[in-house]
Amino acid sequence: MPKMKSNRGASKSFKVTGSGKIKRNKAYKSHILTTKSTKRKRNLRKSTLVSKADLSRVKQMIQ
Repeated sequence: MPKMKSNRGASKSFKVTGSGKIKRNKAYKSHILTTKSTKRKRNLRKSTLVSKADLSRVKQMIQ
């Protein structure tokens, strides 16, 4: 059986931390930014961790 291919789009979207957690960028930062407050846009710049519910799926895509 051949090796599984990693999802290249997912590999570029997620980063693995030193402790094995997976970092992601926040959504809703691409367009219609005039209606969003400066504070909201600033907080969307920060990265966050993938939730526990999605962790196994994301790991499978980027392995």
